[in-house]
Parts: sequence; structure tokens; C-alpha cells
Amino acid sequence: MEKNQCDNDRTALIFLGTGCSGAVPDFRCLLQPSDPPCHVCSQSLSLLPHLNPNYRCNTSLLIDYCCEEEDGRHYYIIIDVGKSFREQVLRWFTFYKIPRIHSIVLTHEHADAVHGLDDIRSIQPRGSTIDSDPLPVFLSQFTMESIATRFPYLVDKKVKEVPRRVSQLDWKIIEENCEKPFTASGLSFNPLPVMHGEDYIALGFLFGNKSKVAYISDVSRIPPSTEYAISKAGAGQLDLLILDTNVTRKRGLNPTHICFPEALEILKRLCPKRALLTGMTHDFDHHEYNEILAEWSLREGIQVQLAHDGLRVPIEL
Repeated sequence: MEKNQCDNDRTALIFLGTGCSGAVPDFRCLLQPSDPPCHVCSQSLSLLPHLNPNYRCNTSLLIDYCCEEEDGRHYYIIIDVGKSFREQVLRWFTFYKIPRIHSIVLTHEHADAVHGLDDIRSIQPRGSTIDSDPLPVFLSQFTMESIATRFPYLVDKKVKEVPRRVSQLDWKIIEENCEKPFTASGLSFNPLPVMHGEDYIALGFLFGNKSKVAYISDVSRIPPSTEYAISKAGAGQLDLLILDTNVTRKRGLNPTHICFPEALEILKRLCPKRALLTGMTHDFDHHEYNEILAEWSLREGIQVQLAHDGLRVPIEL
């Protein structure tokens, strides 16, 4: 039986990454420093990453699902495997004694969500072959087509004369529809289509029975049908909303992420019992913004904080 050797051996959400596509620190702030230097990027290198919430890898969530129906067996489901995946394995899989992954769920096909797929081979059991132990990957048809173009060797299952050691993956197409759930390693998910820029659809996910969790990591606008699905009138009040907040304020003419004030407006509309924000750039100093959010939480009656890499949240699903 695979067990997560933590003080509290139960289902939990582990934030493998809480940063933007470029991660934090930002290369430019280190190679082309401003005057004065960027406080967050400078500070993010002053401590080891596990002691420093301003050090952020690509956004990713690990669900350590303790299945009561199988005598407490643990299944490990990961949402997105981006450019930082190898670093996340070295840092957090080892820290939390995560032995493997059982399922992958993808939000979209951008590099910060899928470019770690090649490294999946390094955490699959030794001796995995094309037919013996493929890892299920749940994704939209659009994401599948993009991956097939960029990583044909991960999709083409033909046996070569000289076998290559590549990730063994079993592609599972899911619909971009709130009413079309799928099951990954015993846990049911409802897709949550959201806009990631006005011409692009990404997916969030609603999961959990005992506790309802919505995860929306890459979003510029939540369509009414999706917002209804995670509202009190739809699924019922969320126990936890994990929501994108990329920058501190709106900037640029072609935004693909919501900013901090927009995230707070969404929280007020949806009124979850608790919220954690993710996907931050170097605009956010973790301690400064959590002080701001603590005051906002008292005023609005919704508990919200910035998440950080390595954060483990025990929860009943």
C-alpha cells in the first residue's frame, strides 16, 4: 500500500507550483536588474525555496487522494506538468514522499502546463513498456492535437526497432462541458471551461463530494455557464476555490489572466468558504499581499490567502 508519510495521513492538496509561465524569480530581474532591484526576485534567492514563498514554479496541483473504499490506498493525481515539473519532483515529491503519479489532468496546451510530459518517464515504474503500464492523461481534443504535433513520440505507439525510453501515456479525451464529468484514479472531475484570452478556452476543474473544490489556474474571464456551475445555486457553496491572479492590477491590451482586483470580485460573487490564489508573477510579495488579504477576509467574511509552492492542504474529498 502506498502511503504519504506525513503527520496527517489523509487526502490533501499539495501546491507544486504557484507561479506564472515564466516562474519567479524573473530572469530579467536577475540579468538586467532595475534600480532599485526587484524586491521579490531578489528576496526569492535569499533563502532556500522551501523556506521562501516568493520562489514560484509553474502552476501545478497534486491531489493526494486517500481512497477509503480501498482501505486507505493513496492515488496521486496531478493537474498540469509544466516547464518546472522536474524541479517540482526534486523538491516536493521527495519532501512529501510521493512515490509516483497515477493520473494526469491537463488544463490546456501551453508550455507551462505540458512541457514536463517528457519527464514523466523518470517517475514511472522501472520496466514500463508501451503496453504494460501507461499513465492516463485527461485532456481536451484541442490540447491532444497540439501535443501530437509538438510531441509525436509521446503519442505514436508504434514499436521501433531500437526501443526508446519515453513516457508511457494513455490519452483520454474529455469534453469542454461542465455537465460531462470524468473519473481519474477514482476521483470524479467536472470540466470548467474558461476563457484564457478572448479567443482561447482553457479548463478548470470541479471535484470532491465531501468537500467541493474548484481549481481555475489560467483564466481571463469565467463564462456565465461555468460561473453558475460553481455558484451556490449550481453545485452549492464551494468549500475551496483555487483561483488565478496573475498580476496586481490590469495592464496591457490583450490580457490572458485576471488581475488581483478581478479575482477578489469573483470571490465576492461566488462566496466560497475558503480561497487560495495561485499563478502569481513577481508583482506579488507573499507576506505583503497576505496581510492585505487578511484585512480583506475580515471585512468580506471570505477566508483567502496567496498559496505558495509546497503548501499542503488536508481536505476530505
